[in-house]
Amino acid sequence: MNPRLVIVYPPDDQGSRRVRVDGLVMGQAHSPRDVVGFMRRAGLDPDTIDLADPAFVEWRGGGIDVWSAAD
Repeated sequence: MNPRLVIVYPPDDQGSRRVRVDGLVMGQAHSPRDVVGFMRRAGLDPDTIDLADPAFVEWRGGGIDVWSAAD
């Protein structure tokens, strides 16, 4: 099994989600677009990685559409 490159943590009370790429915390994302930006900053090509592919992106506490603790 391939290690997951990207981990998106559960949303906080402000609606942001911490993002880790290859073990490095990249920052707080407020949308999937931010996750893509963090991937680019980490040297990954987001055009070749499907955000919904669990082999590469692990969404904790809700999937790609969850951006608030209430979702």
